Amino acid sequence: MDKMEWYLEYEIQHNRPGLLGDISSLLGMLSINIITINGVENSRRGMLLLAEKQEQISRLKSILDTMETINVTKMRKPKLRDRLAVRHGRYIHSDIDDKKTFRFVRNELGLLVDFMAELFKKDGHKLIGIRGMPRVGKTESIVASSVCANKRWLFVSSTLLKQTIRSQLIEDEYNVDNLYIIDGIVSTRRASEKHWELVREIMRLPATKVVEHPDIFVQQTEYKLDDFDYIIELRNDENEEIKYDPVEKQKFNQEDGFSMFDF
Repeated sequence: MDKMEWYLEYEIQHNRPGLLGDISSLLGMLSINIITINGVENSRRGMLLLAEKQEQISRLKSILDTMETINVTKMRKPKLRDRLAVRHGRYIHSDIDDKKTFRFVRNELGLLVDFMAELFKKDGHKLIGIRGMPRVGKTESIVASSVCANKRWLFVSSTLLKQTIRSQLIEDEYNVDNLYIIDGIVSTRRASEKHWELVREIMRLPATKVVEHPDIFVQQTEYKLDDFDYIIELRNDENEEIKYDPVEKQKFNQEDGFSMFDF
């Protein structure tokens, strides 16, 4: 029988010496293997476990519930957020009202890159939006995640080096394994109808598409925020407000050194 992975997370109520050793010994007696262990936020510890039978996990849970020194907060099949929490020692925070919106700050770029890379590895259509102010690291994070996921990235519209607006792709660029990057402000403010024909064509591909500034993108197109599978917000700090007026002015200021690159 194949072994099953489980995620265990508990909050430490009384951090006495030998607590982790006691739990590890308990896991050993129940023949449950520890794959990864790490401290998670707010006096919590997370573990990825490997067990042969459901009964082992049920017995573990019943014993842990009798311990006054810890409080079990999660015992489940591991989700992507669980794996990243153990790997990085912190949780990815989602919006309270919109569970598909995930928030990051600049000092969490490593976690963000890892999170997006895991999303990029999944096959099929995915539409991901990313919000953030200029120079916060949006495009660089997308490219780094593409490298981690072993994906080829293509700029459909961008201002990373020059103001790029694509109106056609060559044959080998139509590939479901490619990652297509669209700048919502550049596409809606400066693009031709031929560019939009290409965007609609790319949207129909069973591939991953990442749209920077999705709120601007949906204002003047037939697409809606409900069409996005994930929305990522990246800030310089937790209190930063994402405003679009200064973003638009910066992108289209004629003195910013950018020039048009349309092909």
